[in-house]
Amino acid sequence: MTCIETLMKIEKMKEIRIKAPLCDEDINKLRRGNRVLLSGVVYTLRDSANKMLLQLYKEGKDFPFPTKNAVIYYAAPTPPKPGHPLGSLGPTTASRMDVYVPFLLEKGIRGMIGKGKRSGKVNKLIKEHKALYLLAVGGAGAFLSQFVKEARPIAFWDLGPEAIFEVHLEDFPALVAIDSYGESIWEKEKR
Repeated sequence: MTCIETLMKIEKMKEIRIKAPLCDEDINKLRRGNRVLLSGVVYTLRDSANKMLLQLYKEGKDFPFPTKNAVIYYAAPTPPKPGHPLGSLGPTTASRMDVYVPFLLEKGIRGMIGKGKRSGKVNKLIKEHKALYLLAVGGAGAFLSQFVKEARPIAFWDLGPEAIFEVHLEDFPALVAIDSYGESIWEKEKR
């Protein structure tokens, strides 16, 4: 198949609309490679905030947002331009966050958005907890911010852009990279 034929095939694929927080029905119907349009509330989570949540977890304290079936987005928004809820909102490399995935899934997180491949351990945890890993387009933060309808920092304000933001999305484009069955777009034998 030529590059042109591949692009034409991708272009013909239908997007599947899903809503956050996620429900079992949506999670179960999605397969690796599906294109989705995500609407609803997601929470930004970067390195520093992950460390602070881990500390809360170890101390048995509540998280600053509801975790049941929640979606987290590995991103740090830039300041908004006048009339916009946020500036750029592009994904960061998710593999740096792999060490935090076990306790987040245990707390009920069901979706993660980022860029790049995840470890084999995370792939197994996603399957075990019936979760999803979605890819957002890297290097396209300004484009992706157009799908943000509302945003506000909700925790760890002293971290600046790495604070946790509650972000309301509408038809945010993403790709299912690892589905709840543990199948990944990076599995060569299944491409």
